[in-house]
Amino acid sequence: MAAQTPQQRRANAKFVKDQEARRGKSEDQLKKKVEKAQKSPISPIWLGVLAFIIIGGLVFELLSRFFLG
Repeated sequence: MAAQTPQQRRANAKFVKDQEARRGKSEDQLKKKVEKAQKSPISPIWLGVLAFIIIGGLVFELLSRFFLG
């Protein structure tokens, strides 16, 4: 049997820690934990910037068509 590499040792330690955290919990509890861990791929700040640009552009376009057009 070959000796473990440090990378394998870390992976095994992580797996054991995960298994210990799961021990004694139902599948529903585990699914809820997984759902909470999912994050939005874009931060709220960037969503605000994007909304500002899009909505501001629409408002500017409507005002220019109304007053200049």
